[in-house]
Amino acid sequence: MTDFRASLNDAAPDPALSSQLAALWWARKGDWDQAHRIVMNESDANSAWVHAYLHRVEGDLGNAGYWYGQAGQPVAKDTVEAEWERIVSALLA
Repeated sequence: MTDFRASLNDAAPDPALSSQLAALWWARKGDWDQAHRIVMNESDANSAWVHAYLHRVEGDLGNAGYWYGQAGQPVAKDTVEAEWERIVSALLA
């Protein structure tokens, strides 16, 4: 997690990152559109989880709910910051 956080000072995410982590990297940098472009056409559960998170950040809770269902994840109730941490930790594990 420490290395991932430190990489937020870089101009772009490490090309070796998974698409889901790259999307979360862009999301943390404030580029929602770039993050969304990365995961919007992916069909795996982890991408759906990141997609849900992004729509939650956007404030589109109905759309987020759909993607949480696709991910097999409960709808997040904590802060978006805590959710970001949780998803990153899960994906790095």
